[in-house]
Amino acid sequence: MNLEAGENVLCTVERIEGTMVFVSVLVKGKEIGGSIVTSEIAPGRIRNLRDYVVPKKKIVCKILRISERGNIELSLRRVSVKERKEVMDKYNQERAYLSILKKVLGEKTESVVKKITEENSHSDFFSEAKENPKKLEKLVGVDSKKILEILNVQKSKKAVLKKEIIVKSELPNGIQMLKKVLGNINGGEIKYIAAGKYSLRAESNDLKRASIILKNALAEIEKKAKENKLEFSIKEK
Repeated sequence: MNLEAGENVLCTVERIEGTMVFVSVLVKGKEIGGSIVTSEIAPGRIRNLRDYVVPKKKIVCKILRISERGNIELSLRRVSVKERKEVMDKYNQERAYLSILKKVLGEKTESVVKKITEENSHSDFFSEAKENPKKLEKLVGVDSKKILEILNVQKSKKAVLKKEIIVKSELPNGIQMLKKVLGNINGGEIKYIAAGKYSLRAESNDLKRASIILKNALAEIEKKAKENKLEFSIKEK
């Protein structure tokens, strides 16, 4: 099964029965049943489970334990925003890879995907294939050249991350302080939205690098805001 407790996995909500939510977890092309008890959906009292989970919706859960029968016990509430984003980013990337295969291979796609998932996830396979093109050539033959061309174009696209922040001041020289704090941020680009609201943008050729730039820029703004007695907060979606 190759799944472990503490691992975050992408699930599809299958049905809700009483206080239980039943999901399916896709592992190497096979769907495995999983379940979530109400206390692991969200903290606090839950009046309506459908405020958090809806049949056919994809959610990211953390594995709590795997029973001897193979049923996976999961938690939705223990997954952080960062962990959820990482799993969804990987899922979206794998969908993009699958789309490339379908575009180039057509009807041969299903058999190729089956071979890939026997050993790797799509993302792991293509990461290795970029470094070792012969790995892809061995699997798909002459079509590997066209696939790599598309991958290289995809790689050249910029990764852009944005965060809405709030920076305010009640001081008489508040405008000057705001300019001082937001005027020169390393790597980040600031845009005014409305009174006290700003958009922070980070860009890079690599998603991970863009995330680091954004994180460092937020830390820099927070530090400067504190030093200059300004109100600072990050607007969470």
